[in-house]
Amino acid sequence: MIEVVDWDPAWAERFERLRDEYAAAMAAADVPVRAIEHVGSTSVPGLAAKPVIDCDIIVAAEHVGAASAVLVGLGFEPRGELGIPQRWAFHAPERLAGTNTYVIVDGSLSLRNHLAVREVLRADPALRDEYAAVKKRVGARAADIYEYGAGKDATVQRILEAAGISADERASIGANQVPTTTVGARLRS
Repeated sequence: MIEVVDWDPAWAERFERLRDEYAAAMAAADVPVRAIEHVGSTSVPGLAAKPVIDCDIIVAAEHVGAASAVLVGLGFEPRGELGIPQRWAFHAPERLAGTNTYVIVDGSLSLRNHLAVREVLRADPALRDEYAAVKKRVGARAADIYEYGAGKDATVQRILEAAGISADERASIGANQVPTTTVGARLRS
């Protein structure tokens, strides 16, 4: 079973605190950041979600290493791309448990995927509610995070199509191979 709960307005406040901490640390290290975005289901008001805040720290490709070093300095453990091109995952220190933090290349398909899903679901309450129902149903019966992801895939593909993501790009997103380890499960939960 995967825990999926009703939307909580505290998620937005939690993201604001994370963004402030990340922005201050990046600025102190002179790492140019294009944006820090709240993505994933917790970023969509009214959408049921796993109670985990997803943050994308968006940088130019040449600043991935420097941004990653800042996160390591904050106690994060680097996990690499984990099958998602141009998106580097980090395991949060205990004090930031319940977060997934990524360094992601500006303009990448991985970033466009994150932002597209968020924006479509914010703009389309019917699709948001349909997706919430799918997440709850699949989460209640999924044996693990991989079964949960597979059970949502058809709906996610429809969301991406509604966002204008091309068929080839949707196929690429669908083909991403996230490793099936406890590390991957911890990052995607």
